[in-house]
Amino acid sequence: MKVLMVAIAAVVAIAGCAGSQSGSSYSRGQTRGEMYVRTGVVESVRLVTIEGTNSGTGTVTGAVVGGIAGSTIGGGRGSTVASVLGAVVGGIAGQAIEDKNTRKDGLEITVRLEGGKLTAITQEADEQFRPGDRVRILSGNGATRVTH
Repeated sequence: MKVLMVAIAAVVAIAGCAGSQSGSSYSRGQTRGEMYVRTGVVESVRLVTIEGTNSGTGTVTGAVVGGIAGSTIGGGRGSTVASVLGAVVGGIAGQAIEDKNTRKDGLEITVRLEGGKLTAITQEADEQFRPGDRVRILSGNGATRVTH
């Protein structure tokens, strides 16, 4: 029972493992580095979904939980078969849970830059943007974000 509880806790913890694509979150590697700044005006904003992670943690955790649950069914060969089936079903379910728990709402923000060119950036929907807003586009260290 303890093992089952630990495995369930691990599945729940998966949601906290997803990397942020927020306009206001920075990874350690993105700090203390110079960023290239461009300015422009928002042309359009479109709601998008940022896919969840598929780290394998959900699959492994689900397989462990499913295997343990399956082993409690029957005895002998029946218990072994139930363990294997439980592990397969649990792995599939764990992967789906990880994806669902780490999926985020996002925005595709199209900006007309000062020079007239268009660019589009996709990031988490943690800040409101509307057509006509003056914005800054910050790029550097492998990331680009839009801010007011």
